[in-house]
Amino acid sequence: MAINFKYWDDCIDSQDMEAMWNTPEVNTEWLAAGESRHKKVHLSRDPDGQPYLTQTEMKAVVDIMLRRHFCSEIDPEMVCAIAELESDRQPLATRYNRKTKETTVGIMQLLPKTAEWLVRELHYQSYEVDKNPDLLFRPFVNVYFGAAYLKWLSNFEQKERNEEFVIRAYKGGAKKATHKSTLPYWQRYLLVKESLPSRKFLRVDASVSASPPVPSAALAPSSQDKGVVYTIWDSRASPEHMEEMWNHPEVLKEWTKSGERRGQVRFSHDEKKRPYLSRVELKAVAEIILSKHFSTYKVKPTILCALAEVVSMRFINGVGPRAGIMGLEYSTAFWLYMELGFRAYKVDSVDDLTKPFVSMYFGAAYFLWLSQYEERERAPQFIVQAYMVGPKNVNFQETGPMWLKFEEALSNYEEEKKDHGGCSIM
Repeated sequence: MAINFKYWDDCIDSQDMEAMWNTPEVNTEWLAAGESRHKKVHLSRDPDGQPYLTQTEMKAVVDIMLRRHFCSEIDPEMVCAIAELESDRQPLATRYNRKTKETTVGIMQLLPKTAEWLVRELHYQSYEVDKNPDLLFRPFVNVYFGAAYLKWLSNFEQKERNEEFVIRAYKGGAKKATHKSTLPYWQRYLLVKESLPSRKFLRVDASVSASPPVPSAALAPSSQDKGVVYTIWDSRASPEHMEEMWNHPEVLKEWTKSGERRGQVRFSHDEKKRPYLSRVELKAVAEIILSKHFSTYKVKPTILCALAEVVSMRFINGVGPRAGIMGLEYSTAFWLYMELGFRAYKVDSVDDLTKPFVSMYFGAAYFLWLSQYEERERAPQFIVQAYMVGPKNVNFQETGPMWLKFEEALSNYEEEKKDHGGCSIM
């Protein structure tokens, strides 16, 4: 893609930039991340280097646009939840539909022809996307047309429509607002919207605007640190699991060396104060879960560790919308619990997945289900890629780089270096 945004200044005008700086939460976040009004403001980057908006930035963009153009008639949480579902808040996101041969773009994943129709027929003319479709990659522009489309759907055919109709119509078109194909989207939307204010990984620190670093280079807690509130292992694991961790030789060695004490074991935190597991801790969690619940399957703990490395960088709250160290969506864990009978741990909310042992348990369960997807024994490359993108989206040409990342992560846990494509999963 020719379009690329490195800075906020690349994708919004000076008026919008001033509005962002004048938003208290954004101002605080940007200053904490080292940004300045006198310099260009960096866009955050995900582990793949793609720009994204933080939750604080996303909410600010939505609030500004709704206040400016829609008299705050639209629920801002609706817009934020859709952005979360559609693009992970990535302004350069695109999605090609093989059936319709059309591509949706931007944070709200709009079809350019939909935006052009809103300009032409409904006179939403603040931005001339009919002359320059690339404008839709800009966050303010995309949210503007996404909100306009939502407003039109809310009064479809001159009837006041409820939230479910609007959301399902946004996904599949007005004709499919009551079709079974859009029901899963509505259910995922409810989970995301409900969790927006309460997800712990969105509240860890106001300075998440910087690109997430790899935890292995981060800072471990020190008894000399002051003014830092550390997340405690004992708040995210049962007494039984804490005892098992203390009884693990490598963990005992690591915790003793860092001055930890029973009842108050701190997670390591990176420079943005985000808690993560060390590789020793992660491997111990995997070994404990596999020995207690999946001993007959002979899954290697190193495989689960490598997956965690790739999908969450070992952050206990996850990265982006994928919760926990194993990077699972809440709906997937809930399905494993309700439909497949994996009930060693409850998953009452997405917060449960920020507990390392719970996340590892459901990650292992999902991994095993994928290994026999559609009642066929699956190859390692399929299982790993299906875990990351979903079994229906595996394409070895398009998702090959994911496998390479996995192999690189695996090398951190296995002593013998495996030949390319030849690692053993089970």
